[in-house]
Amino acid sequence: MFKSITIKIGSNVLTNTDGTLHQERVSHLVDQIASLHKKNKKIILVSSGAVAAGRTMVKLNKKTDTVSSRQLLSSVGQVKLLNTYSALFEKHGIQCAQVLVTKQDFRSREHYLNMKNCLSTLIENGIVPIINENDAVSVTALMFTDNDELAGLLSSMMNSEALIILSNVNGIYDGDPKDKGAKVIRTVDSTNADLSAFISTTKSNFGRGGMLTKCHIAQKTAISGTSVHIANGTIPNILVDLNNSADTVEHTRFLPGEKYPAIKKWIAYSESFTNAEVIINKGAFEALNSSKATSLLLAGVIKINGNFKKGDLIKIISEDGKDVGIGKAQYDKTKAIEHLSDSKYQALIHYDYLYIR
Repeated sequence: MFKSITIKIGSNVLTNTDGTLHQERVSHLVDQIASLHKKNKKIILVSSGAVAAGRTMVKLNKKTDTVSSRQLLSSVGQVKLLNTYSALFEKHGIQCAQVLVTKQDFRSREHYLNMKNCLSTLIENGIVPIINENDAVSVTALMFTDNDELAGLLSSMMNSEALIILSNVNGIYDGDPKDKGAKVIRTVDSTNADLSAFISTTKSNFGRGGMLTKCHIAQKTAISGTSVHIANGTIPNILVDLNNSADTVEHTRFLPGEKYPAIKKWIAYSESFTNAEVIINKGAFEALNSSKATSLLLAGVIKINGNFKKGDLIKIISEDGKDVGIGKAQYDKTKAIEHLSDSKYQALIHYDYLYIR
């Protein structure tokens, strides 16, 4: 069904309740990925589980702070996790590669394209990239929300036809999954759905994220043109079944929108790298949210907060504080202020480099 797939496996899928790796389940997931790989599917695997694996290998000193504990556990656990994957893939005659990344690796367009080239080269040579955030060097302010965010970014970057997020529940429910009457929401229109009322904010035992994060990332990724599926990774053959006939599997699917140009995909995931914002008036807000392709003109800018240079990314905020979007500046702040009253001056952000939420 899908020719290219990004698969994200959560910690609660890979581990037992005590935090040890669930060897049998990891083996079965690798068997499924190997089956898809042998059918010439382009697979990218985003795998959590390093910190959880490390918890069973190291006895922490009680004086070790939270950040240091995570660095230690991820460093030790990543070795065990990758050794496990490597041994399992070798049984199928498949090589895998470890790629550890930080959010900083996606900060500039140059780094973004370098990462894309690395993964493309691995896939073209028949190697399965196994990607995880480098928790050993990441710090809180520069960390991904969790690996769901990383998987969404990678699937958009690599133009994957599908992003499959494996959790330990069947998908997004219309109530508390523990309630007998709760049902899985099978299909979500990613362009206008608000599922926050249905989603529990409870996080997993061994991960940083929760279903609310998964939903947000799923919508964002689907809007950019990727079919997103949230499914239960503990169900046998879930990956194979989703690829063969997704409609027959109980899970939540986010319908894909029109594909974004590559540059807009990078911009869409770069909000945390902005240092400045512009406040726009009602007219500019309505123009940017219309069906017509529109650039942001200086005439629509009321105020500029922070400093920026040509090529920097800028947040766009409405008068009432709504997060409108993000775009790439065509010139610096000094020139923007100098021509702020000139309605005919060139656009501050051209439509081709503008992402509207």
